[in-house]
Amino acid sequence: MAGLIRRNFDTDPEEVRPFEADTGELRLVHLDAGGVGRAVFQPGWQWSRHIKPIAKTDSCQAAHVGYMISGRLKIVMDDGEESEFGPGDFMVCPPGHDAWVVGDEPAVVLDWQGYGDYAKRS
Repeated sequence: MAGLIRRNFDTDPEEVRPFEADTGELRLVHLDAGGVGRAVFQPGWQWSRHIKPIAKTDSCQAAHVGYMISGRLKIVMDDGEESEFGPGDFMVCPPGHDAWVVGDEPAVVLDWQGYGDYAKRS
């Protein structure tokens, strides 16, 4: 078993993945248990406009388990189910959805499951 692990999303992420049109970025740290990411989505960001060209799928096919630090995200599932998430909300979001920033504050999300291949350019 490894000892203490300290990583900092600001100063030493293993990867930084910018989104289309300067609408945000994903910073990743890689752990034995998988990647943990912090995404910053700027006002005006929408998955179907800014990640879809990278993912090349009709909707987001990543499953997310995350925590909203700040800002607000609206998520609409392919089947029409929808919810809005804000600061302090824990979220479980299965594959098959679109999402966008609500309001004029950046949405900041920590995710323990869905960011390993998220916005990864081939």
